[in-house]
Amino acid sequence: MKRVLVLFAHPALHKSRINRRLADAVRDLEHVTFHDLYEAYPDFLIDVPREQELLKSHDVIVFQHPFYWYSTPAIFKEWMDLVLEHGFAYGKGGHALHGKSWLQVMTAGGPKHSYSEQGYNNVTIETLISPLKQTATLCGMEFLEPFIVFGALQLDVKREVPPLAAALRNRITALRDGLGV
Repeated sequence: MKRVLVLFAHPALHKSRINRRLADAVRDLEHVTFHDLYEAYPDFLIDVPREQELLKSHDVIVFQHPFYWYSTPAIFKEWMDLVLEHGFAYGKGGHALHGKSWLQVMTAGGPKHSYSEQGYNNVTIETLISPLKQTATLCGMEFLEPFIVFGALQLDVKREVPPLAAALRNRITALRDGLGV
């Protein structure tokens, strides 16, 4: 059984319609460590050794967050800048993450068709998250097919979100159990 680390970041969780429910769907799974970065580091003073130990002790790393301004919330960028350092995650001697899996779990406000050359975002979501994929590649990690919830601002929380939360729980469970990507 693989160990899964969910790195969660939502800077306004009290306003969350979707991410909070997705988080609730996986936070109680066995062999899954749920780690809310804003809760752990409200001052952004990230404990790098602690975070690196968490990464080393898990096989699958899940980055869960809303898609803000075509990127991650600020704390994820800060976390990556500090934790994924040369000599640890990449470069000479930086093999700590080799062979681990990276799963991107995101909510996007716009509908899927808006993330295309014909849509108002002008490019695909794959193009927009390519820096994350390249980060995983540089760290020797396998970048798994992302779990993306499109149209998060329009979803009916009572009717449409529970199946999405169940799908994420199933995906994380399958990864934990080594049954799929």
